[in-house]
Amino acid sequence: MAFNDILESLGGVGYFQIMHSILLLIPVTLLACHNLLQNFTGAVPAHHCRVPSNVSQNLQVKTSKDLNQAEILKLYIPLDKDNKPEKCVRYKITRGLLLLPNSTVKRREDVTKEICKEGWVYDQRVFSSTIISEWNLVCEQSSWKQVAHSIYMTGVFFGAIVFGSLADKLGRMEILTWSYLQMGISGICAAFLPNFDAYCAFRFLCGVASSSISVNTISLILEWMPQKGRTLAGNFFGFSYSLGQILLAFVAYQIRDWRQLQFAISAPFCIFFLYSWWLPESARWLILQNRPHQALKTLRKAACFNGKREEGEMLTAEILCSDMQKEILEIRSSHSVMDLVRTPAMRRMSMCLILVWFSTNFAYYGLSMDLQNFGLNIFLAQAVFGGFEMTAKIFIMVAMTFVGRRVLQFMSLFLAGIMVISYGFIPQEMKMVCTVLAVTGKAFLACSITCMYLFTGELYPTEIRQTGMGFSAMNARLGSAVASVVHLTGDFSASFLPVVFGITPIVAGLFSCFLEETRDSPLPDTIKEVESRFQNSMLDMDGSEDDTLTQKMYFKEVP
Repeated sequence: MAFNDILESLGGVGYFQIMHSILLLIPVTLLACHNLLQNFTGAVPAHHCRVPSNVSQNLQVKTSKDLNQAEILKLYIPLDKDNKPEKCVRYKITRGLLLLPNSTVKRREDVTKEICKEGWVYDQRVFSSTIISEWNLVCEQSSWKQVAHSIYMTGVFFGAIVFGSLADKLGRMEILTWSYLQMGISGICAAFLPNFDAYCAFRFLCGVASSSISVNTISLILEWMPQKGRTLAGNFFGFSYSLGQILLAFVAYQIRDWRQLQFAISAPFCIFFLYSWWLPESARWLILQNRPHQALKTLRKAACFNGKREEGEMLTAEILCSDMQKEILEIRSSHSVMDLVRTPAMRRMSMCLILVWFSTNFAYYGLSMDLQNFGLNIFLAQAVFGGFEMTAKIFIMVAMTFVGRRVLQFMSLFLAGIMVISYGFIPQEMKMVCTVLAVTGKAFLACSITCMYLFTGELYPTEIRQTGMGFSAMNARLGSAVASVVHLTGDFSASFLPVVFGITPIVAGLFSCFLEETRDSPLPDTIKEVESRFQNSMLDMDGSEDDTLTQKMYFKEVP
């Protein structure tokens, strides 16, 4: 009897699985808020050079009349091509007032311009405070906004490297519980730190925890879920993320100060940390780690919660070991990232997943990071993006029940790439068309991410699933970090970024066609199972089951 049969005998998709999944998915909702938080905390308000107060007073004395702020700005701040105050320069002030009516200067163009020496004045009608206005990350310092986001994504990248393999060795729940605490404390500290460097350091720690929460949550849900419920559970993981985007729009609309907003989405992780102590470890992982007595306790609790107490009492540690004896004997004492590429099937799978995860997140966050460019109210834009993603994920949930993962992975990536590339060649004056294309492309990318999480969890075997998920997430976050850097080149060409963000998912979609289909297949527990499936698929393609040469080429025994 496989582990899936054990779960079915103890209630299948019962109350335990439902409550367990809900408690794990609530933090994922706020995780989406953290990943996209800088759209609001790092929003760039309208700004212009500050006019020194003594100059304004001197101006009113010499003109013998009261001038309002708008009239003073017309005298001292140049206008751009849209007749709005220039953001980074002002007219040079040498001896008081050069632009009085009796000034010897005949034309305003004759006046020398200079940088903003006294700082900037920021429009506070939309946001009372952002990291941009607090630390003056504008004009020559504007690139630091993307640097801050890249530092956060680098933390996510680092977390995928560290916590992915640790979870396979120490357990999913131990790492997840620690990550909740780290996210809560780091996020709260980032809300009260006095300087930009310290803020970036603690946002880096938030990124590390974010990656760990993502990969451990999906693994715990899948490993406690019977085969018939995996598709639905994987899709609800994606729904939680989209719901988080809508929640972020609502919370950011209510809280316009960046420090309060940072605190509001970080503090709940301390609550998640407290209740995570009552969430059980993966019984499948415990059995394969040769800890059947602990697995038996968690399985009996799940059975009792599902109303299957008698079936749970009939289960013994000896039965668990007997049913999964083959898998336990084949588990090696330790694994490393090298196991992902050591054998033919694992190597092909990992190489394709690297490109899929990198490209999808590269394009997704490339579109998500600057909502101010879409011509919509920033809060509305965030809500629309999240709403379209929810709708697309409902479609993908239904489709994944009837269509293979591989087909959906390819189609979502390919269509996303076409939409994003098209967006790059539409005139920027057609804001609505550009927004529709961008929102649709991002919705397809969200479908790809939803399919990708479930697909990857089903492809990698239990003994190295967390290492595989962590390695995949590492490449995803690398894509996110690279997207932040690539955004710095956006000023050179309006169509450059959409073309880059569109080509990569199309290429990744082609490589996804080389992955094995997993719909209606049991979760593999060992690398040997993966290799065996790969061998059988190659034999089916060749049409000769007795071809020993093919077996030697495509199958390598895992000791």
